[in-house]
Amino acid sequence: MTNLTRLEIDQLRRLEEMRKTFDKLRAERIRAEGEVERLTRELEDARALALSELGTDDEGQIQSLIEQAQAKNAKLAEEFGASLREVETRLRQLGDER
Repeated sequence: MTNLTRLEIDQLRRLEEMRKTFDKLRAERIRAEGEVERLTRELEDARALALSELGTDDEGQIQSLIEQAQAKNAKLAEEFGASLREVETRLRQLGDER
């Protein structure tokens, strides 16, 4: 083997460093592609579930359904609270009559 010049040695060292960087980036790309595939499957599964349970997979419609359910829950909670206060008032009246 011939004696390498300092320039050739430096170039070989830089090439080796670049190869390591390339290998690292290639491994990161492969992991990222796998993650994208996994997340894509999860999104498809979530959309299918939403479509079967809510009748839509449209984000806007789902948000509207959530808001409607929250409004209904708030109304029902208020009605329940009013009923409890009414029962409490009647019980006090009964206690006062004795």
